Amino acid sequence: MTARKSFANWPCSIARTVDLLGDAWTSLVLREAFYGSRRFDEFQQELGIARNTLTDRLRGLVAEGLMEKRLYDSEPPRYDYVLTEKGRDFFPVLAAMARWGDRWLAGEEGVPVTLHHDSCGHDAEARVVCSACGEPMGSENTSVRMGPGYPERLKSRPDVQRRFARS
Repeated sequence: MTARKSFANWPCSIARTVDLLGDAWTSLVLREAFYGSRRFDEFQQELGIARNTLTDRLRGLVAEGLMEKRLYDSEPPRYDYVLTEKGRDFFPVLAAMARWGDRWLAGEEGVPVTLHHDSCGHDAEARVVCSACGEPMGSENTSVRMGPGYPERLKSRPDVQRRFARS
């Protein structure tokens, strides 16, 4: 079996996120946590996931600080898995994935799940908007630039210069 390439040190937040959360089970465990699952058996039942795979994904999410284990029974020890602030902050990513899937993958019967915005009482969909002006952002009106964390050693490479020049 080929070892999986790590993107953890790439100068790209998308690559780093995919490295951490890029497999399907991890995103689905997080989805179930947003749906209200907290206990191992709930995750397993809802997902139909193998126990060893679920154990591995929960362990990883706890290690990375997206979930925390909270003891709810001591004999034998049993835990709830609860989203942390870092974990809750992943919700917009899942909402954006749902919006894309609703547009491009939903059948004639319609979308399988709707998001309801409790604050205003309406069903809603995720949108990416500019944090400065509030206007929608899309590939047609958004460019990429090197940020302050882009490695100095890479900035002058011709391939890097070309990548950011075409944006």
